[in-house]
Amino acid sequence: MHTLSRLLTAMTLAIISGLPAHAATATEQPAQATAAANQVDGEVKKINPEQGKITIKHGNIPHLNMPGMTMVFGVKDATLLDRIKPGDLVKFTVTQEGARLVITDIQAVSTDKTTAAPLP
Repeated sequence: MHTLSRLLTAMTLAIISGLPAHAATATEQPAQATAAANQVDGEVKKINPEQGKITIKHGNIPHLNMPGMTMVFGVKDATLLDRIKPGDLVKFTVTQEGARLVITDIQAVSTDKTTAAPLP
């Protein structure tokens, strides 16, 4: 009986210790899908590295309920601006921080406007 009690205790601890790892994996997939869904297509018009700002002609931003337009965004990290130049077609992730819209990631996808989807 004492051995059975120890076995049940060991099994219970093994199961409990495995739950957080499984739960984290389950929550990572929706977070990754959300990040991909929040990516926006755009064309870089102007970069102001001194102020950490970028002007982008962008498509709709559904997660912010915003139509396509040309506007200035702040960037979370000014080194993001080192990756791109005016004229680049980009995919970027933008979040709302209070009243500011801030780009948290940006990647050049092309400089060939003939192969990209048209922007508004």
